[in-house]
This record gives sequence, C-alpha cells and structure tokens, in this order.
Amino acid sequence: MSPAPRHPSVSGTGHAPCHHGELLQGVFRDGDGRRCAGLVTLPMAGPGSTAEFVRRPGTPPEALTVVPAGRTKAARAAALAVAACAERSGRPPAGGTLRLTGDVPVGLGLGSSTSDVIAAVRAVAASYGLRLPPGTVARLAVRAERACDPLMLDGRPVLFAQREGRILETLGPALPPLLVVGCALGGGAPVDTLSLPAHETDEHDVRACERLRALLRHAVATGDARLLGEVATASAARGQRVLRHPEFDALTAVARRSGAVGVQIAHSGAVAGVLFDPAAPGVRHRVRGCLRALRAHDIPTTRTFTTSTTSLTAKETPHGPAHRGGDRPARSRTPRRPARLSAL
Repeated sequence: MSPAPRHPSVSGTGHAPCHHGELLQGVFRDGDGRRCAGLVTLPMAGPGSTAEFVRRPGTPPEALTVVPAGRTKAARAAALAVAACAERSGRPPAGGTLRLTGDVPVGLGLGSSTSDVIAAVRAVAASYGLRLPPGTVARLAVRAERACDPLMLDGRPVLFAQREGRILETLGPALPPLLVVGCALGGGAPVDTLSLPAHETDEHDVRACERLRALLRHAVATGDARLLGEVATASAARGQRVLRHPEFDALTAVARRSGAVGVQIAHSGAVAGVLFDPAAPGVRHRVRGCLRALRAHDIPTTRTFTTSTTSLTAKETPHGPAHRGGDRPARSRTPRRPARLSAL
C-alpha cells in the first residue's frame, strides 16, 4: 500500500499596526437609532504585530499551534480565518503553525490583542492566496476577542462599533495633523479591561456622546486641531468615571500650561497623550516644557510622534496574495527620538 501523498506546506504573512488609545469613546446612535458602543482611535505608525502562518495541507484544521503559546485570541482568530478562507477558496481547511512577533506592549490600551488577531487573520488569508475585505476581518476579530479596535481599516477617522465590528460613521478623509506627547498613567501598569467596573449609560450619556461626535465630525471636516483636542479632553474626562486615574488632573493641567490643544487617553488602558497642533508657533518649546512638567509630576513619558494627513493604506499594502516575505512596520515621523514603549 503506497503512503498518502505529502502536500508541501504553504506560508503567508500579515501585519497589523497598533493605536494610541482613543480620541472619543461612548454610546452612540446607529443609522437605525439603536444605542451602540463606539470609539474613534488615534492611529500610531511604528509598533505592530507580524504573523506568519505555515499551512500544512492534509492535516486536520484543529492541529493548529501558536508560538508563543498563550496567545489564545490570535489562535481563535487563526482557526476562524482557516474556516472562512477554506470556504472562499474551495480548498479544504488545514492546520498549521502560527508565529507571532511584535513590539506592542500588552495592557496599556494600544490594541495589542487586536493587532495580534488581525495579523493572524491576514497571515492565514495570505497562505490561501486571499486578501479578505476589512469588514470580514472585523467580523472575525470580534468573534475571536468579543470586541476589537478598527486597526483593519485604512487609517481614516471612523466611529467604530467595537463589539459588532462595523463602521457607524466615516468622519472624513483624515484627522487634523497632531503632535502627540505620549505618556503612561498609573506608572504604566497593565490594565485588565474585563475587571473595570461597568457604567450604566442613560439617554443623557447618549446625547453628550452625540454632541462630541458632531464636534469631532466638524473638527475633521475643517482640519481644526484645537476643536479635536477639546473633544478628546471631554471624552477623556467622561472616561474617568470608570478609570479614575489619580494623575488625570495633573495631566490636564500640564496640557493647559504647555499650550496643548488637549489630552487623550486609552479608555481601557494606561496610555495617554498630550495633543499639540504641530503648526502652532513655538511648538517645539511647548513640547519640551510639557516633557519637563510630566517628569516633575512623575508621569513617565513614552513616545513623541506626529500623525499624518495621509492614509495608512499604503502601509498595509504588503498583505496581498503574492506577498510571502516578512512585513515591515512603517516608521512614524517623529520630531524627537522616541522612547521605547516596551520599556514600560
């Protein structure tokens, strides 16, 4: 009896960025008038997750291992992606090995788990010669981790329903340019999102969030960095009803004295940012003063970076079917040498 034919393994790679917390988060109305949790993230080029999936045709789909072990959300995402890609391609589902690498610190609110999940889904899709639409990736990510950040999109500012994996509104083509002085509250200690106390929302909360949504839409349409900062600060202040960072008052005071346009925080983490208009006179002097003031308040700084008016689409283009090499994370345009987030 001749042995069963051996099928060569097929590999694919995928990359996903992280973000720097939220500019706006709350409860909003969707197109049908239904209450829906939503958020707008602050994109950050540079750190991210890269995945390689080595698919072994002929093996059962449950024979799937993840390196490093313990990345259970990425493992679930890979298994879901195998089933989806097998159905789309007409090829049988198969197991394999998923290897994850990256430099996104865990627990700070930078979207580390979503970055892993999206990179895993893209790697599996590439091994099948596919590129899944962002909406499909979002639905798989939500199934894998219950809620996800909009890192599978092209960097446009969107109000995203993180528990449903869908866009509630595209706010415009790009955020106003910002210079962000990143820092970590609570000494940079990781935050367990699931341990946070729940806040019961009411109609007053919805109206307040909708007002901020309208202001943010106007800030994006007019390129108004100062209005964007006001929205982010208001959203961050509302988040303190749950997060209760003891340094929050000091952070906002530093922002005011430094001539910043506002602050933003990760609503499920420790990372925060002081926001500056990069076109403002004397911005470098203001940033240096901000850094000194944060250190004086024992608030560790992490990374100073600028957002870009260009879409992140070009930075995600290596995920096509023909790509088999390692993805290279794009570098942020930093006016100062960045501190490593992983140092926290």
